[in-house]
Amino acid sequence: MAVLPTAQQADQVLERIAQGVCVVDQDGRLAWANAALREYPQEVRDAVTRSCHGLLADLAADTSEPVGERVRRISLRVGREYVFDLTVSALPDADGRVGRVVGILNDTTAICDIRERIDAINAAGRELIELYGDASAGLDVAERLRLLEDKVIRYCRDLLQFTHFEVRVLDPATNKLELVLAGGFSEHSKLLEVYARTEGGGISGFVAATGESYICPDVTKDPRYLRGLESARSSLTVPLRLNDRVVGTFNVEADKIAAFSEEDRQVAEVFGRYVAVALHMLKLLAVERSETTGQVAADVQAELAQPLNDIIAEATHVIEQAAAGGDAPQRARTIIQRVDRVQRLLQAAAAVPGIRGLVPETTTIDPVLQDKRVLVAEDEDIIRETIAEVLSKVGALPVMAKDGRDAIAMVRAQHFDLVLSDIKMPYKNGYDVFAAAKQANPQCQVILITGFGYDPEHSIVRASREGLAAVLFKPFKVDQLVEAAHKAIAVGAG
Repeated sequence: MAVLPTAQQADQVLERIAQGVCVVDQDGRLAWANAALREYPQEVRDAVTRSCHGLLADLAADTSEPVGERVRRISLRVGREYVFDLTVSALPDADGRVGRVVGILNDTTAICDIRERIDAINAAGRELIELYGDASAGLDVAERLRLLEDKVIRYCRDLLQFTHFEVRVLDPATNKLELVLAGGFSEHSKLLEVYARTEGGGISGFVAATGESYICPDVTKDPRYLRGLESARSSLTVPLRLNDRVVGTFNVEADKIAAFSEEDRQVAEVFGRYVAVALHMLKLLAVERSETTGQVAADVQAELAQPLNDIIAEATHVIEQAAAGGDAPQRARTIIQRVDRVQRLLQAAAAVPGIRGLVPETTTIDPVLQDKRVLVAEDEDIIRETIAEVLSKVGALPVMAKDGRDAIAMVRAQHFDLVLSDIKMPYKNGYDVFAAAKQANPQCQVILITGFGYDPEHSIVRASREGLAAVLFKPFKVDQLVEAAHKAIAVGAG
């Protein structure tokens, strides 16, 4: 039989817990505060007291619930230094009315800091991948690379507080990591030959070979470290990823021991994905002299579809790690909107004359599908990417999911006008995706895809009763795909 704690034991528990706890009476006095709250400056205690007292009247006036169940939650910022989540609960007096409230304070300052850093990094990343836009239309590839270097240096110093860094790109033919961007490193370090291998390639070579980020708290004690910055004491190195491939490394060094934290690693990885996309865009644009802008833009659009999806997933993962709940979903949606903007810029680039005045490829934009967000859920890479490429060329904004579980998570977190889903996928089947899409947005149209009539779970029959737009049978032609998508969107709009 469980033994209830005594009042004295309960007081000891409240006194020792990490969250700040207080009791405020109806006169606005701080009747009691535990040790965690007392450790904060007076301005914090005063702000908490005022907030609790301000909510007391609201709790007293609320007659929809019993006194003991009345709760309010607010976000509280104190000055520029502190951010809290404050939960205030009513305490009944002898007459059963709200005589006091208890406040529980959770310090979310660190969480808000990383959210702000992620927001800043995504804004900076958006600028990096707009190097092909109108502002740089007259620049050649070398000039664009210098512009990219200037931007990376500025963002590293202003946003990441990284003063000394280098970016190396992997040459798959030689396995060599070629230095393309650097800030604050010595000329000697720029001449180092670094190769992607687990032994003998330094930390950058190890990161490129394994795809794992690496924090070195003390370079004097790490045999992998190759001298870069003369005064270096610690370093942080993350892979540059494009799709699932490591295409280079982003290395940062500092002149003090243990200068880099896990938070630094997370934001560097997000920033590194943007740098990888920007460098890859320049690589593709290097063929601009012999290709039309329309074709180059189409190639860029096709090859960047998955990396842009990876940016969404990576940034969302960091936010979710920082905190569960709060305004993280809204921040994730902001990131998604930024990626959508990049996709629209890519489509716009395909529709204008070439930078060198060459004749662009003729593209046919479907006005019904233009700017419509379409989720392509398919576990076979080539089919998923081909469908996304076809939809991009007619003006849609495709997002890809590699299995049913990812697809369901995406339809719950994002808005889609149309979902194309394979019936047979890992974790969740086509009907599961259909049901989740309809629950999240009843106006969303869904097309299921199957091969040779495969439908052991009867997804088609079940979904057809509930508003399935169409079924595509593999193998299908491009015009069949576009026609089915066009009709589904038109029906949804009508």
